[in-house]
Amino acid sequence: MGMLSKKVTCNSHGQDSSYFLGWQEYEKNPYHVSLNPSGIIQMGLAENQLSFDLLESWIAENPDAAGFKRDGQSIFRELALFQDYHGLPAFKEALADFMSEIRGNRVSFDPKNLVLTAGATSANEALMFCLAEAGDAILIPTPYYPGFDRDLKWRTGAEIVPIPCTSSNGFKITASALEEAYTTAHRQNLRVKAVLVTNPSNPLGTTMSEDELNLLVTFVISKGIHLVSDEIYSGTVFSSPSFKSIVEVLSDRPDCRPSVSDVWDRVHIVYSLSKDLGVPGFRVGAIYSSNRTVVEAATKMSSFGLVSSQTQYFLSAMLSDKKFTGRYIAENRLRLRRRHESLVAGLREAGIGCLDSNAGLFCWVDMRHLLNKYTFEAEIELWKKIVYKVGLNISPGSSCHCTEPGWFRVCYANMTEETLGLSIRRIKEFVTASASAATAPTYCSGSGYERRSHRQHSKGSSGKNKFLNKWVFRLSPLHRHEADDR
Repeated sequence: MGMLSKKVTCNSHGQDSSYFLGWQEYEKNPYHVSLNPSGIIQMGLAENQLSFDLLESWIAENPDAAGFKRDGQSIFRELALFQDYHGLPAFKEALADFMSEIRGNRVSFDPKNLVLTAGATSANEALMFCLAEAGDAILIPTPYYPGFDRDLKWRTGAEIVPIPCTSSNGFKITASALEEAYTTAHRQNLRVKAVLVTNPSNPLGTTMSEDELNLLVTFVISKGIHLVSDEIYSGTVFSSPSFKSIVEVLSDRPDCRPSVSDVWDRVHIVYSLSKDLGVPGFRVGAIYSSNRTVVEAATKMSSFGLVSSQTQYFLSAMLSDKKFTGRYIAENRLRLRRRHESLVAGLREAGIGCLDSNAGLFCWVDMRHLLNKYTFEAEIELWKKIVYKVGLNISPGSSCHCTEPGWFRVCYANMTEETLGLSIRRIKEFVTASASAATAPTYCSGSGYERRSHRQHSKGSSGKNKFLNKWVFRLSPLHRHEADDR
């Protein structure tokens, strides 16, 4: 072990989180309708399989694209040999147009500002290498995607400082929370380099309001830092309010005009076709930035994670078919809405509520009333029961750094309608069986959401920090003093 690097021997990769451990348990005992009907159903995977038939129909109608032909003639040799693999011009143009179409063509994207990467994971890491290094901090509102602990921190050396958000206002970002996170970073001797948000949110499944987006822009302008908007779920918005890209907000603000501000050089978008088009296996991600230095550096870095020429050629043909993309976007949103309604209604019948949401491939589910204590330890105990006894892999809120125990992310688009129905039946049976034994915590109501008193919430948060040392922030400098107390 002495001859290996510290990155290999330490566990700062973040993959000892319950988010990833749930996947491991699923893989040991995966559900199958006939081969393993009592197995664990995967509800921790944000994958969109609802509109795969539309993709397959297009392939059947356009055999040249899948067969690497142009006008009936094979171009296999052209695609297989060395070329400008950082991006086929036709694909970059098609991707930029698709991004605009997703946003209702209210904004346009310049293909020259696109950097292609092997998925959003590579895009986020490459962007972090451009913006931050050891001793720097990225501010991210909670709850957030657990993979960010790996994608943003592990190899870059940067740190994540949470922006605390709560259910009292639907987990919206506030000015006081931004300032609190900024101050916390400085107390830890970290230099804040950027704020990163996912919009629509993973795991909340909500779109950010225009007020929140303007708040973020004002904040990064005042601090002179970067803003990263991860918009990989932008095409999954299935009901109001509509999605608004950070580019639209900048375009609407007089104080953000290039003649009076350099903020355009400090705002960057991460995008992917994994969620909106449902092709995560194709590994297509992108960075969009008006900062030429970032674009040029990220393009060089993309050599470590490229999108194959074959993939680019195939998708450029698909995305250039405007009749297809228009139909796909509309039908996919309709199917997502119906599936979302099915899960929410089924959970409601089981006495379980969800945060109001309008996007994504998941629901943010409120199971606080099923906790035997209002602690994060109790949340993990409930999670273990759901994984092992109920046979559902869902993601506990603590893995997403939620400030309150009892919330879970539940995915619904990676399975058939029949499998979703079975999942709901399993949950109902579990709730019924647990009802007599469970002692529900006492809540007080506020702003349309149930929440604990300040005293109880503070106690729960302390329990969370103690627990997360074991699961999420192990070896993180922000929590190392707590790790020493174990």
